[in-house]
Amino acid sequence: MASSLGSAPLPHRSVANIRSPGPGSASGPSTPLRGIQSSFGSPSSLRADEDLLLIELGTRKLHIGFAGDPVPRGSVWFGPDQQRRVGDFRVWQPDHKDNWKQRAACGQWGQDHELWKSDVRGLDLGLVSDKIERAVREALTKYMLIDSRPRRMVCVLPSGLPIPMLSTTLNTLFGRFAPPTISLLSVPIALVVGAGVRSALVIDLGWSETVVTGIYEYREVHTSSSIRGGRMLTEQTHKFLAARLGQGQDSTSAGATEYLLSFEECNDIACRLVWCKPSSHSTTGTPDDGLATVDEQDETEAHTHHDLNPQIDIPLRSCEPPKSLSVPFDELTEPCENAFFDDSRYSRASFDDHELPVHILIYRALLQLPLDVRSLCMSRIIFTGGCANVLGLRKRIFDDVSHLIQERGWDHVMGKAADEVRKKSQTKTQGTQPAGNGGGSKSPRDDQSNIWHDAANSSPDADPIEEQLKKASSSRPTVKGEMRAIESLGSWSGASLITQLKAPAIATIDRDIWQQQGAAGASRATEVDPKGQRQSLGPGGLIRGAASSWTLGVWGVA
Repeated sequence: MASSLGSAPLPHRSVANIRSPGPGSASGPSTPLRGIQSSFGSPSSLRADEDLLLIELGTRKLHIGFAGDPVPRGSVWFGPDQQRRVGDFRVWQPDHKDNWKQRAACGQWGQDHELWKSDVRGLDLGLVSDKIERAVREALTKYMLIDSRPRRMVCVLPSGLPIPMLSTTLNTLFGRFAPPTISLLSVPIALVVGAGVRSALVIDLGWSETVVTGIYEYREVHTSSSIRGGRMLTEQTHKFLAARLGQGQDSTSAGATEYLLSFEECNDIACRLVWCKPSSHSTTGTPDDGLATVDEQDETEAHTHHDLNPQIDIPLRSCEPPKSLSVPFDELTEPCENAFFDDSRYSRASFDDHELPVHILIYRALLQLPLDVRSLCMSRIIFTGGCANVLGLRKRIFDDVSHLIQERGWDHVMGKAADEVRKKSQTKTQGTQPAGNGGGSKSPRDDQSNIWHDAANSSPDADPIEEQLKKASSSRPTVKGEMRAIESLGSWSGASLITQLKAPAIATIDRDIWQQQGAAGASRATEVDPKGQRQSLGPGGLIRGAASSWTLGVWGVA
């Protein structure tokens, strides 16, 4: 062994034996060894470097797939069944159907179906980490046919996610799945990209809250939220059904609400039966260009159909004893009215900022935007979220916001006194409109030339440069200043498009840097980083520069 270690290297391993031909020697074309290795390398290794796992984390479910795909490969919902262990056969026990009563008695009616809450006080972050890990592993096993090699990840997260939840998510992904880097994308930005626009007003009718985000040139310029969302809709549905059963919701001495129906049953009824009635200010039924077309039909049949209010039979299996409730179809709009609007019984001044009705929240969000940003955002309204699928809800919100704009304009001052001043000014303007330029009004004339100069109504002089620019530009005219709703492919599809086009993410975090510094090492995002422009190319210069300036984007800390 010692002689072998001290002996000279073998001839085929010696670099000195490689001689390049001289300038006069004739030799044929040769291929370097590195080129042969790159050409005949394993395709699986190249595929592993190119594959990017795209994960979207929501309050109640997780979407996963490859970047570049139009839709996710699969979805995993969070629920009580996800917390079962191996060998847990309680679902086959006779009394398992009443297990929801034990969770409701502990104040967990519906909380087991959520991953996180906006209020992280008292939230078990360790349990949240275990839920994320199990959901990702289940998604990788069921829907992703890949090996266990570490791959880069892209996470699509809500922009209002708290820092403890973000830190828990990154710690789980870095510690359990070991990706080299994780890129962060915002849900509103991904929705705007999925709609094919640069500016929009994103209305996220989510589970825990409704978030209104103004996007201008792919930047979040304003965000406001309200607690009205899917959770409140499900609770209002339970309250509606409990009242029809003749048993209202009773509050115990400890302040906990007694639930008569299970969360799963109330959520299913809210998704399948609850609808929203049209707005009283809707003008879609009376077109201005003429009379509406009437289909010919039997008068008796039309009269019978008009007076008929169908009864909907709702089977309730979680109550004791099981019943079948018959409810008029028109009354199924009550949960949606109380959850998202609820402004008919109370004045607008009685609502706090965190519980505003949805149409007032959107109107105030538009008021807070600058004039040029508002003109673009109001013409590109995107509805998203699970509650956006409620029948008639988007049309109702759109009509109510349009009525508020026509009624109040863009005046920030609200109240009875402001309404009286506005009415007086409108009446005065209508009564004192001038009939013409005649009468005793004095005409503005030039003393020297005695020629009429109507500067207010005169057209500006033609600019030849502007005319040439208009002729050269082939872009379509931009729609501004009018209410319009557009559709989007979704936040996951938009994030997939961003990643496939190699666009920079909001934040890209390296695994080694995160394990060393954590969330406390992130710096505040800036427009221009002067340290990143001037870096040393010496040994470790780029590594030190990358480690010294990294950020969490919109989730960043000071």
